[in-house]
Amino acid sequence: MSRYTKSTWKKSRHLNFSVLETGEELKKRPYGPGQHGNDRKRKASEYGSQLLEKQKLRNLYGINERQFRRLFLIAKKDPTVTGLAFFRILESRLDNLVYRMGFARSRAGARQLVNHGHILVNGKKCDIASRLCEIGDVISLKEESPLKVVKESMESRPASVGYVTVDADKFTGTFTRLPERNELPLDINESAIIEYYNRKL
Repeated sequence: MSRYTKSTWKKSRHLNFSVLETGEELKKRPYGPGQHGNDRKRKASEYGSQLLEKQKLRNLYGINERQFRRLFLIAKKDPTVTGLAFFRILESRLDNLVYRMGFARSRAGARQLVNHGHILVNGKKCDIASRLCEIGDVISLKEESPLKVVKESMESRPASVGYVTVDADKFTGTFTRLPERNELPLDINESAIIEYYNRKL
């Protein structure tokens, strides 16, 4: 499956969920896209609800179906509760941590920084956005003089999450611990995602 490259706002309206985590996409038109997007829809079936939750989470992190399913299978083998383990794996992706540290305004922007070789992990260049980082990993910029887009993002970014620490002057950040469930998107029903894949596997 190829990566989705069309309008993120349109996708958010289709899912009725802010993929960018800002809520901006749904402020003006909080209904589905298209001519009949504002029409009342029938209540989704149980399977449809599970599929919707899966699509919301997958689009939030910008991952294709094959990667998403592979990470779910890794989470199922974890002794932690599957839903929390799955979230923690998704949060430990390099592109997500670059975004969480404020080096980019979106996960797509963070993925581009990584893919273009601008990011170091523990002092070594890493251009694999899907790399799963470990506790204690230090993420920094390759350039001594940070890119303009990174500076602008750092200046406008909201407070960083509690499981990363950021040195804004040195443009470095550290993945300090695993996130807790209350630090993760609350409007995602991970139980429905687990049920969806249990039906498929």
